[in-house]
Amino acid sequence: MSAVVLALVVIVVLLLLEVPVAFVFGLAAFLIAVMTGRDIEFLIPYAYQQESGFALLALPLFVIAGSLMGASGISDQLVRFVNAFVGSIRGGLGAVTIVTCALFGAIAGSGSSAIAAIGSIMIPRMVDAGYPRAYAVALVACSSVLAILIPPSVAMILFAITGGLSVAACFLSTIIPGLLIMGIYIVTNLVQARGFRDLEVEPKLALPDRVRKIGSATKSAFWALLMPGIMLGGIYGGIFTPTEAAAVALVYTLPVGFVIYKGLNLRTTTAALVEGSRNTGAIMMMLFFLFIMSRAMVQENIPREIADFMLSLSDNRYVILMMINILLLLLGMLVDDTAGAVLAAIVLLPVTNEMGIHPIHFAAIVGTNLGLGNVTPPCAPLLFMSGAIGGQTIDQYIKPTLKFMLVGHLPVVLLVTYIPDIALFLPRVLMGIP
Repeated sequence: MSAVVLALVVIVVLLLLEVPVAFVFGLAAFLIAVMTGRDIEFLIPYAYQQESGFALLALPLFVIAGSLMGASGISDQLVRFVNAFVGSIRGGLGAVTIVTCALFGAIAGSGSSAIAAIGSIMIPRMVDAGYPRAYAVALVACSSVLAILIPPSVAMILFAITGGLSVAACFLSTIIPGLLIMGIYIVTNLVQARGFRDLEVEPKLALPDRVRKIGSATKSAFWALLMPGIMLGGIYGGIFTPTEAAAVALVYTLPVGFVIYKGLNLRTTTAALVEGSRNTGAIMMMLFFLFIMSRAMVQENIPREIADFMLSLSDNRYVILMMINILLLLLGMLVDDTAGAVLAAIVLLPVTNEMGIHPIHFAAIVGTNLGLGNVTPPCAPLLFMSGAIGGQTIDQYIKPTLKFMLVGHLPVVLLVTYIPDIALFLPRVLMGIP
C-alpha cells in the first residue's frame, strides 16, 4: 500500500509541474513495480497484450475520425441546424452552443474536439452578439463535457475495455445524465441571458419563412446528422461492434468532408491525420504504463486493501459513494478524461464491485464526475483549452464557470450516484443488462 501512496504523490506532483501524462504514469508504474518487488519484464508483456486487443482498435479510429470531422465542415452545419430552431430566442445562441457540443459529441466522442471545433466558431459569434466573452468561454468549456457523456465516448471505451465491461452498455449509461445536464444548461443560459443588456437576437420569422429556414438547415446538415444514427444504430442493432463502428465513422467522414462539405483538402486532411496520430500515440503510451501499474496493483491485492480501508471508515453505502465521488472529482481535476477513465477502472472498479455497486452504474458515475473534474482547477484541461481559444485568463471566466458547474453539473452527479436507475434504465431496456 505504501508503494501506491508514494506513486500517487509522485503523480500529483509531476502533473502539477505539467510533466507529460504518459511519462508521469511511466514513472509511477516503475516505482510500484520496484517497491513491490515485481519483475518489470513480466509486467511489460501483459501491457503489450492488453494494447493488442481488437476492442482497443476503436480508440485510434475514433480519435482520428474526430480530428477529420473537426476539419471537414461538419461543425458549421451542426451550428446552422440548431440555430434554425432557437436562434431567434433571447439567449438562443448560447443554447445553440450547448446543443451543438452534444451533437458533436455524438460524432467525435471527445471534449477537446468539441472545444476546438465548436468553440472556435461559437465564441466569436457569441461575443459579436453581445454575450460577455468570459461567459462565452465558460459556456463552451462546460458544454464540451457533453461530448464525454453522449456516445460514442472515447473515455467510456477505455473504461469499458480496461474494466472488462460492455462498451455499448457503458455508452448507454451516460446518455440520460448527458441529456439532463444539457437541459439544465439550456435553462440556466436562458435565465442568465436576460441580464445581458446588449444582447442581439435574430429577428423572428413568419411561420412559412421559419419552416423554409429549418428545412434548408436540415437538408444541409443531413449528412452530419446521419452519422451518429448510422454508428449508434449499427451498434445497438447488432450490425457491427463499437470497433467496427469507429471504422465506419472514419470511412464515412472522408467523402462527406471532401465531396459534400468540402472542408477537407490535402492540407487540412494531412494536418488532421497528424493531430489524430499524435493524440493516439500519446494515449497509447499512457495506456501502456497504466496497464503495467494495473497488473502490479492487482498482484499486490491493492484494490481489495483500498476497499477494506474505505469500509473501515464507514459501512454506510451513501457515505462510501460520496467518498468515491470526491476521489473521482479529484482525479478529473488532475488528468484528462481518458487517463481518468482508465485509472478509475484500475483502482476503483474492483472496490465498487466489492461493495455491490453495479459496474455499469459506476461507469455513469465515472463519466459524470470526470466531466465535472475536467473543468475544475487546478489542471482543468477542458477549461484552460476553452480559455486559450477565447483569449481569456481563468480569473476572468471562473465565476460563470462555477455557476454552470454548481447549478447544472453537480446536481446531476449526485442524482446519478444515488439513483442507479438513471444510469441503468437504457442498458436494461435496450440490452437486457440485469
